[in-house]
Amino acid sequence: MKFFITSIGTRGDVEPFLAIGEILSKRGHDVAYAFSEQFENIIPKKALFYSLTPEIMELINSREGRIVMGKASVFKKIKALLYLHQKGKIINKEIVIEHQKYVSNFNPDVIIHNPKCSYPVIWNLKTNKDNIIVSPVPYVMYPVKNHPHVGINRNLGHILNKLTYKLSNFGLVNTIYDAQKTLEHQPKCSMKTICKALFHRKLIFSITPQLFNRPDSWPKHVQILGYHERNTSMNWRPSPKIEKFLNNHAKILFLTFGSMFNSNPNEISNLFYDALIKLNIPCIINTASGGLLPLEKYRSEPKLLFVKQIPYEWIFKRVYAVVHHGGSGTTHMGLKYGLPSLIIPHIIDQYSWNKLVHKNKFGPKGISIKKLSKDNITPLIKDLYENETYKHAVNYASKTMNNTKLEDELYAFIVS
Repeated sequence: MKFFITSIGTRGDVEPFLAIGEILSKRGHDVAYAFSEQFENIIPKKALFYSLTPEIMELINSREGRIVMGKASVFKKIKALLYLHQKGKIINKEIVIEHQKYVSNFNPDVIIHNPKCSYPVIWNLKTNKDNIIVSPVPYVMYPVKNHPHVGINRNLGHILNKLTYKLSNFGLVNTIYDAQKTLEHQPKCSMKTICKALFHRKLIFSITPQLFNRPDSWPKHVQILGYHERNTSMNWRPSPKIEKFLNNHAKILFLTFGSMFNSNPNEISNLFYDALIKLNIPCIINTASGGLLPLEKYRSEPKLLFVKQIPYEWIFKRVYAVVHHGGSGTTHMGLKYGLPSLIIPHIIDQYSWNKLVHKNKFGPKGISIKKLSKDNITPLIKDLYENETYKHAVNYASKTMNNTKLEDELYAFIVS
């Protein structure tokens, strides 16, 4: 069979699809990928890759994106959100045209995509071929008891919670309805037809059951089928400085915001580094995309080590706990390697991962990047580092997760 795999968003939105593609490829299927052009370097060698416009990532990294993720007035945030929404609609139409072109070229039997991709649903209605939706985050499309849609950060009660899903789903259907107007010489489908097609397709949540249980109320074509990783070769070698730090310190903390950034990286960095020094905790700080900075005044601190990039699958085997932004991939990897986690959420689904980590006793409940202060960050890090309850709980879940292989179930669900 021929599978066209596509996703829109950050690397956390891409990795689960690469893992699924690897599973399909090794079982003899033809796979083509379509992601933003920034991710071409992580596509498997010799794999067919179609480059989507880089504008979506540029929008995420824009000044308005930083305002939404950082500290700013309500007026500035609303203004930034309106800008992102309007610009996002334009970019979505560009991606729809690109998807149509690439899908026509590859002629797949099945499209596997995240909910943010509009064209696969239109393609399904046109060809009657299968499209399978994959979401790396919970609380989308199908309601979960006592929890609103992933875009809302607090429980609003049963009625309002359900309403958040209905409103979001209406927006999703409306986006697809508008997107089809971009395509020339195509019969236009009604919103009712689109809704029916969207909610009768297979939906896979690429989440481990150790973090999130499948509600019994969901239909059978909606399943939780585990977190899957690609087999990446570990040719990476640490610098002598990293090796020396690991040899000189025990019970090391790892701090990273991954691809996230914020509007006040200098202030945020100072808060964390001062807390770590006060608590006398050795820490490796991954500055990555700039959400944390290697500030000069801390470079001589013997218990702080700054790195620009470091493979998580390498460093997670060598540290005690992790402080991170709460991306889906980082959250799952922390669980896989038995690391207590403190999540400092920046956007959308990261608040949900924060709640799930705390609910399962894998770490303290973190606080939003927007609300950090010297008074609240120090006790949170201290609790993460000293409360052994978290280590016991995460170690047990890690063993269960690593012993529960869902690859066969995932494959069978896709090809059935």
